Amino acid sequence: MAKGNWIPVRGAQGVHSKQAHADLPEGTYEREISKEGFFGPAAFLYHRKPPTGWTSFEGPLRPRAYDLNGLNEASGSPWDAPVVLHNRSTEVRFWKLVSAMPDLARNADGDQLLFIHRGAADLFCDYGRMRVSAGDYVYLPRGTMWRLNPDGELQVLMIEATNSHYTLPDRGLLGPHAIFDPAMLETPVIDEAFKAHQFEEGEFAVRIKKRGEVSTVTFPHNPLDAVGWHGELAPVRLNVKDIRPVLSARYHLPPSAHTTFLSDRFVVCTFAPRPFETDPGAIKIPFFHNNDDYDEVLFYHAGDFFSRDNIDAGMMTFHPSGFTHGPHPKALKKMLVQDKEATDEYAVMIDTRDPLDVGPGAASVENHAYVDSWKARD
Repeated sequence: MAKGNWIPVRGAQGVHSKQAHADLPEGTYEREISKEGFFGPAAFLYHRKPPTGWTSFEGPLRPRAYDLNGLNEASGSPWDAPVVLHNRSTEVRFWKLVSAMPDLARNADGDQLLFIHRGAADLFCDYGRMRVSAGDYVYLPRGTMWRLNPDGELQVLMIEATNSHYTLPDRGLLGPHAIFDPAMLETPVIDEAFKAHQFEEGEFAVRIKKRGEVSTVTFPHNPLDAVGWHGELAPVRLNVKDIRPVLSARYHLPPSAHTTFLSDRFVVCTFAPRPFETDPGAIKIPFFHNNDDYDEVLFYHAGDFFSRDNIDAGMMTFHPSGFTHGPHPKALKKMLVQDKEATDEYAVMIDTRDPLDVGPGAASVENHAYVDSWKARD
């Protein structure tokens, strides 16, 4: 079925607002039910009580939270890092590295996206050297050979586009320079540090991941020995501070407005500091919604996460598709009036069209009480 070929419905009943996410009837809470994330047809229902005010929630659909800070073991290879979440289209790992990678890595399963959560490092790859630090997205095309030499402990969220690739979102009416100018995408350089790295002596092993298994190829020299390159395919770096989020003073934009990277079956979005909505009738927190087509994952990088309570940097929440969710009760008190002028948060969101499975890494650091944070309160 082609997108947009929906059953034509247009109706309304009872007390409701004419404008989504604004001018709610007094004493009500809005809930959006939509198709294809936030891109398809939607309905908006107005409830007397918060739609997440449950007294209990049992079963595998429950919302989950993981404290990835608890994954303390560091590994020299990204392929030894614990898998947090995965499906046939993506694999999410959380990796800690404390010294230079002893071997090179190559992902033959798909494009790799590294999000640097903590620390700084030199990344050496086929194309040269790139300096990376906290808040950087590092895109590595499928098949790229690379290694990291960190200054100290490095913490990395890894997001694989399995058997696929990453692209940038269509900015439509906003134009190609909105959100971030493509000129902000930095590529590796062949500098003196890279050239010196080429002449390190000894054997060099390359650990190649394909279909989830790792093969090792050993060379008697450093295989990162390119003297130059040109073309339209290369690793790139983009820092979250280079992202200028789309704003609306009168309407709370959906998460899809903050899309940073696209793959075939999932998207990666970035929440960055922005002013709150100023229109008195506009809601100023994420709206309650049924995202029945996408699993939603949020990794909290830095700042004050205004829609969540008791969530700290380095934690991850996972909301499987199929249940209503939205802001915590503490945030709900500020639905129409905020005590600050702007948000102060950096977070990475992964929305997947196919259900995610929980990996052993996440299962070991789950906060089982997270589901109770929405319980109805007096």
